[in-house]
Amino acid sequence: MTSFIRACVFAVIWVAITGSATILNLVFGFAVAALALWVVRGEIDRASRKMRIGRMLSLLVLFIRELAMSAWKVAVLVTRPSLDVKPGIFAFPLTVSRDFEITLLANLITLTPGTLSVDVSADRKFLFVHALDASDIDATKREIADGFERKILEAFE
Repeated sequence: MTSFIRACVFAVIWVAITGSATILNLVFGFAVAALALWVVRGEIDRASRKMRIGRMLSLLVLFIRELAMSAWKVAVLVTRPSLDVKPGIFAFPLTVSRDFEITLLANLITLTPGTLSVDVSADRKFLFVHALDASDIDATKREIADGFERKILEAFE
């Protein structure tokens, strides 16, 4: 399937999702689809596409697992009679360097219950993270580095 046909299919899907069947919306959907296809096809070369897709799926599986575990931990924490939490903000040293990778890491952290990405330092070396339970900051940093950050580097480097 050529990129033009893919962009047309995505444009029709765009029109169906937005519920606005106008020529302008169809053209906009086609432009967005063409841009997205150009970016994706430029980022992922043909030789390593299957391997990268597998690594991206591995990142998705990790996120779903972390989402379930964190949701359970937060649910248990807030249902206890005594709310014994030690919230705090810490600076997480970034290994990822590209804007896309930093944004993806920040979003994965924010989407996981109990943590929230607050800001990125001006030099893009640190991500400031708020944790509901910051009693062991070093362990939380290790979990992020060995989990999300490592999987992002594997999938997109």
